[in-house]
Amino acid sequence: NFGAYVALFPQLIAGPIVRYVDVARELNDRTHTWDNVKLGLRRFLVGLAKKIILADNFALLISIFRDSGEKSVLFYWIYAIAFLFNIYFDFSGYSDMAIGLGRVFGFNFIENFNYPYMSKSVAEFWRRWHMSLGSWFRDYVYIPLGGNRVGKARWLFNTLVVWLLTGMWHGASWNFILWGLLYAVCLLIEKWVPAIQKLPNVLRHFYTLLVVILGFVLFNANDMKQVGSDFACLFGFGGLPFVSTATLYYLRSYALLFVMGIIGATPLVRDTANRLSNGKKTATVTAVVECILMIAFLLICTGYLVDGSFSPFLYFRF
Repeated sequence: NFGAYVALFPQLIAGPIVRYVDVARELNDRTHTWDNVKLGLRRFLVGLAKKIILADNFALLISIFRDSGEKSVLFYWIYAIAFLFNIYFDFSGYSDMAIGLGRVFGFNFIENFNYPYMSKSVAEFWRRWHMSLGSWFRDYVYIPLGGNRVGKARWLFNTLVVWLLTGMWHGASWNFILWGLLYAVCLLIEKWVPAIQKLPNVLRHFYTLLVVILGFVLFNANDMKQVGSDFACLFGFGGLPFVSTATLYYLRSYALLFVMGIIGATPLVRDTANRLSNGKKTATVTAVVECILMIAFLLICTGYLVDGSFSPFLYFRF
């Protein structure tokens, strides 16, 4: 049974992190139905579309930015937001594909993302982002260290250890360590400054997204020199113009992609589809449209894969 679990190809260490206990019962007793196949294939194709149509095109924009000789402050912010979407659609797309494949074979893997960019605090963001990793560190590091049922000094130590290890889990580099400690500091501030939770929702959402964006700029840097350069340019200290001709060109060229990214990072499409599916007059039409859309996703993604170059999953680097 354990050998079958290790060889179960839909689940890999990138996420969702599926523990043996999560699938032990289903290894011996699971239900195969056509409904499971339908739901699994739909989830797989949505994940494939996230990866091929959205994540890979955001990755292309990031590559264009790095190679550009006409950078500007605005271009740096476009890059930062592009990476925000790139890593989300790449990683959540892989997770959707893994969960979908598991469902086809009768396995119910845990969810790994819950629209994290809708969060109104850093703590909420980490309850929604890479949830299987968060629960792993909680169960195997945080709770064994004593969790929050200890004194303030020990709780502070436990929090710093967990986030230091979270950073190191992604790579043995200073930028990952600082990325982990950044979140530790933000979580401690949210805990010790209750006034943050009393701010209007719009401000809390803006603050959370700003922390996440800047955190991913730190996360994606090749070395500390690039970290310093990226942050200096983001805040206008790099001697760059605010905007350039190239910036405006790529902003216009990728505007539709950013709109698709914003919509795809919210539950708008899911909630709308659920409402239409549950309506007596719209259920049949919705089912037909969904089928057509899934076939379109498959054809478009196949076209991209045939015509494009090798594009591995981003999170496999970590």
